[in-house]
Amino acid sequence: MTELAQLLTGPPTFDVEALRKDFPLLQRTVRGGRPLVYLDSGATAQKPLAVLDAERDFYELHNAAVHRGAHQLAEEADELYEGARAKVAAFIGAATDEIVFTKNATEGINLVAYSMSNAATSGPEAARFVVGPGDEVVVSEMEHHSNLVPWQQLCQRTGATLKWFRVDDDGRLDTSDVDSVITERAKVVALVHQSNVVGTVNPLDVIAARAHDVGAVVVIDGAQSVPHMPVDVGALGVDFLAFSGHKMCGPSGVGVLWGRRELLAAMPPFLTGGSMIEIVEMSGTTFMPPPARFEAGVPNTAQAIGLGAAVDYLSGVGMQAIAEHEQALTSYALSRVGALSGVRIIGPVTAEARGATVSFVVDGLHPHDVGQVLDDLGIAVRTGHHCAWPLARRFNIPGTTRATFYLYNTHAEIDTLAEGIDAVQRFFS
Repeated sequence: MTELAQLLTGPPTFDVEALRKDFPLLQRTVRGGRPLVYLDSGATAQKPLAVLDAERDFYELHNAAVHRGAHQLAEEADELYEGARAKVAAFIGAATDEIVFTKNATEGINLVAYSMSNAATSGPEAARFVVGPGDEVVVSEMEHHSNLVPWQQLCQRTGATLKWFRVDDDGRLDTSDVDSVITERAKVVALVHQSNVVGTVNPLDVIAARAHDVGAVVVIDGAQSVPHMPVDVGALGVDFLAFSGHKMCGPSGVGVLWGRRELLAAMPPFLTGGSMIEIVEMSGTTFMPPPARFEAGVPNTAQAIGLGAAVDYLSGVGMQAIAEHEQALTSYALSRVGALSGVRIIGPVTAEARGATVSFVVDGLHPHDVGQVLDDLGIAVRTGHHCAWPLARRFNIPGTTRATFYLYNTHAEIDTLAEGIDAVQRFFS
């Protein structure tokens, strides 16, 4: 370990080598026997044995359709599924009935957007969600497509106008004109908590305060923040928060939408069908209260239970300890990668208000070429525009090479990344 790495080793009680043993995939080799250096957790995180075991245990011992049967297996499935909901609620400081299980963060954001589309024909209780011509929806230039396209589509369906915050040269959100971006016409402000490209952690307090002053609801994409730092929805001061299980050591196919209880209760449903109904007659239907109202059909039960196991695992490690470990990794990566000749960091160059995402460009090389050579060396990174095309255009680049870190990454892996980038430059020289 280099001298700098020794100074940036994270919290003293954080035993990353012991944690790595919980993740079977990290033990494998790739590309002709090279040790795997997995630096793509921003796309999807690896899964500990506890999560794999929880899913297998459900299928082997308790498999039944939840909320439908009266036999023992159905009762056990119900208990495990609702137990997972309670774990997720506690993890983010929410009430249990404020947690809606979805397929992923994308579906959670779409749920809110489509519910707002349905509000115009859903009675007076949904009036605050009605969007139409003259109204405004506010996003930012740094949004993942999943928190941009649904709002573009809402504006297209309703005649509302889309506005956005700009990003400055350092990759920070420009909030200097917050009062002119969020006006009295704003109905929704949808913002990423932590950028999946430049790692910026946005000042939600300033933006949410202005949004609420004008009566707008605040929808937050927490896909990159909830897995990496302590998040308490009561302290955030927002109205909705969406995140995905697969980015926080949980299974694919399950995500969460948290919403304030009073807002969920007033929202019309997005999907309709079984499980979300109270009374069905040929002439009409009434709907269950949240969260059941937003969980039509048989849910991804095993995946939700696996997410509950992931929450247990992360809580056992400690979210503050994870955040401190990642901050140390990020500081070290910014120093090592940023010091390389011909390499430019895209985004903030310090770890302040910044997550464990380091995107960079190498002079004269396309990101895909950089990623391919790194892959040949056993280093898994992400290349391209990272589902944030407007942000790439903002920096006038085709994309970046992105390294993202998690609780199981080490300073030695960052050394390997830096050495790999140097090897890339020599390969193409």
